[in-house]
Amino acid sequence: MKLIKRNIVNILFLTFLLVIILVPDAKAFLIRGLMTIGFYKPNVEETISAAPNLDGLKFKDLKGNVLDLGDLKGKVIFLNFWATWCPPCRAEMPSLNKLYSQFKDDHQVVFIFADADGELAKSGKFMISRNYEMSVYKVESNIPEQIFAGALPTTVIFDPQGRLSFKHEGIANYADQKIVDFIKKLKISK
Repeated sequence: MKLIKRNIVNILFLTFLLVIILVPDAKAFLIRGLMTIGFYKPNVEETISAAPNLDGLKFKDLKGNVLDLGDLKGKVIFLNFWATWCPPCRAEMPSLNKLYSQFKDDHQVVFIFADADGELAKSGKFMISRNYEMSVYKVESNIPEQIFAGALPTTVIFDPQGRLSFKHEGIANYADQKIVDFIKKLKISK
């Protein structure tokens, strides 16, 4: 009888591990749980550094509208690189959606959620299926490695002068009040 119970426990544990490894939403759910208990908090110490010229860094939305970062001087730019297949990206999406909801009517803050794969139709369906309000974009120009070196997810925030004020590679909880306060502080910086 003990042998059967131990086998059942081992089978359940192995099944759990396989689900976490093979199912992106299951892994995202687990990571999201870790976020809610305090893991994955972004470090928002102000680290302003000169960024490459933002002119010519372009992104296209689902409607075909092209957005040039150089045209957004005077605004805080929140730029997130992600992909639908990326479990950490999926895990941080609810926190990104919450942050976006807090600033969506603020014309001094611009959010760009760039699908690193450039599959706008797929990423648009992903956002709709999960009831996220965020618009998705496709990268339409070369992005300097100082901004995005290929790690997913990557988030960068530019201040109104176009300086790189925040960069984080990997998952983070963007619903954290420290991020909200950081963006508000950047809005008033000159």
